Amino acid sequence: MERKYAWHEYTEADTQAMEALCKEYRDFLDNGKTERECIEQTIAKAEAVGYKNLKEFQNAGQPIKPGDKVYAVHMNKIIALFNIGTDSLEQGFNILGAHIDSPRLDVKQNPFYEDKNLAFFDTHYYGGIKKYQWVAMPLALHGVVVKKDGTKVTLSIGEKDTDPVFCVTDLLPHLGQEQMEKKAAKVIEGENLDLLIGSQPVKGELKDGVTKFLNDIFEKEYGFTEEDLLSAELEIVPAGRAREMGFDRSMILAYGQDDRVCAYTSLAAMLEVDKVKRTTCTLLVDKEEIGSVGATGMQSRWFENVVAELLAMAGNKSPLAVRRSLERSRMLSSDVSAGFDPLYASSFEAKNAAFLGKGVVFNKFTGARGKSGSNDANAEYMGFIRRIMDDNNVNFQTAELGKVDLGGGGTIAYIMALYGMNVIDCGVAVLSMHAPWEVTSKADVYEAKKCYVAFLKADGVEGNL
Repeated sequence: MERKYAWHEYTEADTQAMEALCKEYRDFLDNGKTERECIEQTIAKAEAVGYKNLKEFQNAGQPIKPGDKVYAVHMNKIIALFNIGTDSLEQGFNILGAHIDSPRLDVKQNPFYEDKNLAFFDTHYYGGIKKYQWVAMPLALHGVVVKKDGTKVTLSIGEKDTDPVFCVTDLLPHLGQEQMEKKAAKVIEGENLDLLIGSQPVKGELKDGVTKFLNDIFEKEYGFTEEDLLSAELEIVPAGRAREMGFDRSMILAYGQDDRVCAYTSLAAMLEVDKVKRTTCTLLVDKEEIGSVGATGMQSRWFENVVAELLAMAGNKSPLAVRRSLERSRMLSSDVSAGFDPLYASSFEAKNAAFLGKGVVFNKFTGARGKSGSNDANAEYMGFIRRIMDDNNVNFQTAELGKVDLGGGGTIAYIMALYGMNVIDCGVAVLSMHAPWEVTSKADVYEAKKCYVAFLKADGVEGNL
């Protein structure tokens, strides 16, 4: 079944709306290269349209009622927004769930060293990357340094034209004969992904002169010491802004589109939808790229606890109500899919691949090879989703993640499905996924937002018995 290209149907009004959305999306990417930065932007945008922190309601002893718009945030890395509907919370939510972490390099806790008058930060890569893609390119440093007294220093170095940038060096081809004989996974070793940060010594210092020079910069220009790096979270990301791509400007080239393209469109949809019958929720989480672990990953109990708080503040303190609410919820796991690339056509099965420009992508299942580790949405739910998309003129396609035996991947879908709710993966097709710079279609960004708006407004039954 051939799916049509969204571009063929766009009116001038659609094109203008698409361009406006994509401009806002690029700004979000530029200002949100880390989880903390994404959370900061999310809170600002939500509060601007009337959302309030759940703690404000709790501190005031104020009950939750239909029409309230609330958000809860944890450790500045995970956030849930709720638009309270007129139906009982026990009847469940319409949930959009995306992740805001992306593959990158992380600075180690004891990272700083000098070797032959060159100074480096030692790193540990985060998520699935091709290590050779991260060398010999301008990199920026984002994150926080927290001192023993709790003082927090926020860093973003390498994004402004006046900022310095950093890089991981590579071996020149004239001396690279042995390197070029290695397999791609070994061309650059993980322990060699060290960030070059300086080379100027203190005048007259013959030993550790560069280290002393940089320590002076750390303290005078940025307000921390080398020892403070023990309690720092510093992320190394590609330096530079999201850009329009192609002569026709039809695509977006940017870092972190997996999965911030779905996070942003989910947020935009959430903030657009106003009065609802069924409570809506957008959940933006951390740690998906490393298994959704930790206190801010989807495997934590944090979201469940927030739902329990909401029910209690709505007058229902029964633990059973929490279980019922979650089971009766329905979710789109807003995550990206692999876009078909004709340069690597042999890795895809074209009938079941996602194509740029054909709209939002539904992955009924993910997993690896024999669907291992997958959420597999049931047919009734897929039928329900198809009706919503067609009723709202949303261009959509279905896909699998490449050929059956080649590999696979996972999302947060299977974790939320543990509650018994209906979940399906739904997102944007991406070229060069997990590379420092990824590619999406503006049309698919637009269709994703339309899809998420339609889903949040959806009522009715999915066909469960």
